[in-house]
Amino acid sequence: MSTRKITRENILDTDIYCLTAQKFSKGRSNIEVVKEMLDNNIKLIQYREKEIKSGQKYKECCEIRKMTREAGAAFIINDDIDLAMMVEADGIHIGQEDFPIEVVRKLIGDKMAIGLSTHNPEQAREAVKLGADYIGVGPIFKTMTKEDVCDPVGFDYLEYVAQNISIPFVAIGGIKEHNIKEVTSRGVKCVALVTEIVEADNIGAKIASIRSKM
Repeated sequence: MSTRKITRENILDTDIYCLTAQKFSKGRSNIEVVKEMLDNNIKLIQYREKEIKSGQKYKECCEIRKMTREAGAAFIINDDIDLAMMVEADGIHIGQEDFPIEVVRKLIGDKMAIGLSTHNPEQAREAVKLGADYIGVGPIFKTMTKEDVCDPVGFDYLEYVAQNISIPFVAIGGIKEHNIKEVTSRGVKCVALVTEIVEADNIGAKIASIRSKM
């Protein structure tokens, strides 16, 4: 059992932010994939599944919550506020079109972190003002893992955040092993990868290889 205490302030203190994506996981279950991630020292997992039924999501998240606790890793749930509360996740991640931060905060209390996806400087400044604990910055490149995604924001916005925004941030969207250096060289400490990791035949080797490029 790990003794790491995860707080709203330190939730993003890590290098790779991993997300689940069952339909890209080559037939492996989310549980199998998350186990591989945790076994390779990933310290932050976001559960993001739009197409799985609620009961199944709950079962998976109970199991992943147990696994992340044992590994001293943070567990964030995308969009599902009720699910995050039910399994006592460490954080909830919401988008620009989801419920307002201040309403979410009232529901979840003051222990759970709130992450907000942002796509431009105005949204980033607003997120800070509204009390987000961290922001997602992207999509940096074109991404295929989300249906309703906006155009890539490129490096200008990423550099703006690195230089001007006081809260932690994670770069996301189309980031792969071959372009990760372009991202981390711009003052980025935490990078989110989805298909690059879940699609890998050998997840452990892929994580090691990504880290060597960072």
